[in-house]
Amino acid sequence: MTRSITRSPQDSPRAVQDAAPPLSHGLKQRHLSMIALGGVIGAGLFVGSGVGIAAAGPAIVLLFAATGALVMLIMRMLGEMSAARPSTGSFSVHSEEELGSWAGTTSGWMYWLMLCAGVAAEATAAGAIMHSWVPFLPAYGWVAVFMVFFCASNLTAVKNFGEFEFWFATIKVTVIVAFLVLGVLGILGVFGTAPGTSHLTGHGGFFPTGAAGLAAGLLTTISGFAGLETVTIAAAESDQPSRNVVRAVRTAVWRIAV
Repeated sequence: MTRSITRSPQDSPRAVQDAAPPLSHGLKQRHLSMIALGGVIGAGLFVGSGVGIAAAGPAIVLLFAATGALVMLIMRMLGEMSAARPSTGSFSVHSEEELGSWAGTTSGWMYWLMLCAGVAAEATAAGAIMHSWVPFLPAYGWVAVFMVFFCASNLTAVKNFGEFEFWFATIKVTVIVAFLVLGVLGILGVFGTAPGTSHLTGHGGFFPTGAAGLAAGLLTTISGFAGLETVTIAAAESDQPSRNVVRAVRTAVWRIAV
């Protein structure tokens, strides 16, 4: 005997999720931590930081610091909600439960649109970089290669996806650390004449473009941190959601600060 289950419009998103088939819990804490960092560190950040420097000059450092502090607060609050009530819908589910369906629908669709634009921007930047290194394949060809590869990795089991993300994010972090080390060595004059503070005070000073440049640079710095929220979205597919999301958010916060 079969029984149909009807759901009224008043059912909460939590009840709907509880009635859905259980998710695979293949993600570990190390996966969540690196998914958060890997989401932030991408071609958009590497290329976008150059755009921000061109717009705001050396003052972009202050914008990154201010934006980073804001992102830390947001991640602490979002991490607390996700640890208490893990959900694949993350902030859209929390918004719908607390504020109503309009809030959940709005935030969910805005995030979907942001991801569509973000993935396209990241792929375009990555294609341009790879074309400059390996010019035999046009930039759009590299974009197609990346899309096929990463779509395939996303369609695998969640545990395999976590391993993909972990190792690719490790490469990104290693590159960032290498950039920092080389930058410090350059400032110290290891590769030639030490520049001192000439790049910070010359060419128009610390604020060469004024308030307009800061406003333009702010857009770059904010978009540069997009991707941290994925750790809370993936929390529901973790083996121990409450514990792992807390640790992942904490480690992501101090690593971003560094």
